[in-house]
Amino acid sequence: MTEDKVTEDKATEAARTDEKTAGDMTAGDTAAALLEVTDLSVEFAVRGQTVRAVNNLSYTLGEAETVAILGESGSGKSVAAQAVMGILDSPPARITGGSVRLRGEELLGLPERRRRAYRGARISMIFQDALTALNPVFTVGDQLSEMFQVHRGMKRREARARAVELMERVRIPAARTRLDDYPHQFSGGQRQRIMIAMALALEPDVLIADEPTTALDVTVQAQIMRLLADLRDELRMGMVLITHDLGVVAGVADRIVVMYAGSAVEQAPARELYARPAHPYTAGLLASVPRLDRKGAPLVPIKGAPPNPAALPPGCPFHPRCPRARAVCAAERPPLAPVGGPGHSAACHFAEEVHGAGAR
Repeated sequence: MTEDKVTEDKATEAARTDEKTAGDMTAGDTAAALLEVTDLSVEFAVRGQTVRAVNNLSYTLGEAETVAILGESGSGKSVAAQAVMGILDSPPARITGGSVRLRGEELLGLPERRRRAYRGARISMIFQDALTALNPVFTVGDQLSEMFQVHRGMKRREARARAVELMERVRIPAARTRLDDYPHQFSGGQRQRIMIAMALALEPDVLIADEPTTALDVTVQAQIMRLLADLRDELRMGMVLITHDLGVVAGVADRIVVMYAGSAVEQAPARELYARPAHPYTAGLLASVPRLDRKGAPLVPIKGAPPNPAALPPGCPFHPRCPRARAVCAAERPPLAPVGGPGHSAACHFAEEVHGAGAR
């Protein structure tokens, strides 16, 4: 056998080994994922118009991992979360495509009775406004106890004892004496802690936190986010954090998905995204946030407003507001493609250029 032939055979075998290894890694990553959202699309029929709220959104969530979904109001973050939870009002909402798998089991299309069994026990959600999410005519103790009575079949006394444990777990002072108080008798931060307690009552695999620090002052925001991070680590659950606040994301997120006009325009590990964004929209969001290392520097807001989801512009949906827009941006919609380091992708024709300019 010639030397060239031996070299060729070795190269072929190496290629096969690399291919097998890549396949095994992919399979392992899939098996390890708690939650897999693939090409999720949601539309609303409103006054004869079709509003495309979510367009082919994909992301995965692992055990004890936090994935932040970031974007301006109206970008489709909350709608995507409600679709995952199975709580969209239909009509007018309609899931037009995609897949949502929890530990490999498809959730979309499940009968409502089975979806209801999943909510709270396997996947749970914290809503934006605790005062409206909590029932004002029932005591906090009754609302917390209900979770154990309905899902675990506990007697009232046992369920109330577990409710006290929950309140103590989320650090509500004098929990036992406050069990029969109503939601309006608690402060904003305490109500949010009660919402967290309700969401974690049955120790779900996945927690979706939709703007969990809305309307709270900065100090309380930090306390709530620290509490969520501690509980995530303690319970080894995955957390999807939905927010428009880059400051909230910075301390807790492992990976970030940036949404614009219903689509993911960038995904990256948190540190990578903050250091070197690859999409002009992400760069614009970062430039509009005050930074201690740039004291006195002017903030640069993103000009214009998000597009009407019922009439998205052709090409890249961000191009009417983009300072880097060129002719191709109005003609062709860029796919989400790899850029920079592992796990980093962006939907921009000039992602490499933006990424190179984003070194900080």
